[in-house]
Amino acid sequence: MDELIDILDFKGKKTGKTALKSDAHKNGWFHQTVHIWFYTDKKQILLQQRAKSKDTFPLLWDVSVAGHIGAGEDIINSALREIEEEIGITIQQADLQKIGCFKSIQKHTNYLIDCEFHHTFICELNTEFNLLKKQDIEVEDLQLKLISDFKIELNNSETKKLYVPHSKKYYNTIIEAIEKVI
Repeated sequence: MDELIDILDFKGKKTGKTALKSDAHKNGWFHQTVHIWFYTDKKQILLQQRAKSKDTFPLLWDVSVAGHIGAGEDIINSALREIEEEIGITIQQADLQKIGCFKSIQKHTNYLIDCEFHHTFICELNTEFNLLKKQDIEVEDLQLKLISDFKIELNNSETKKLYVPHSKKYYNTIIEAIEKVI
């Protein structure tokens, strides 16, 4: 879905300009996203398999919930909206713990360049897994995986191919933040 988003400079500051998401991707303009990683008290992490119709990384496993921040939209409101849209649950702002903002540049093709700042949160999943309602257009599947197994798979050259290729620093920051609170 194409939407209007704020354009940022290379340091992550708003430029005062907006554009359609498709134009930002076509031109490699920086913009904002939210990433929310859910974990359980059983030391599991909620993973989302990207829909096969996605233009980037179809069918790879990724962050529990993610999405673009609309033009003028508050980061927290965007996170809460994306959670409700993608996995069908409502949480409170106080449930989110921001752990950082990560700059990411991924050139998929000459006409699809993701230049993003990921506002990244962790949140305990207090809803039973079977009550989650995935958004079919965005999400192929959901799974809970032990964090210990997740770490092993990310460090194995074959199994890490199943995941979106975020930086090692990004994944390590997520895992360390979650392990501190469980």
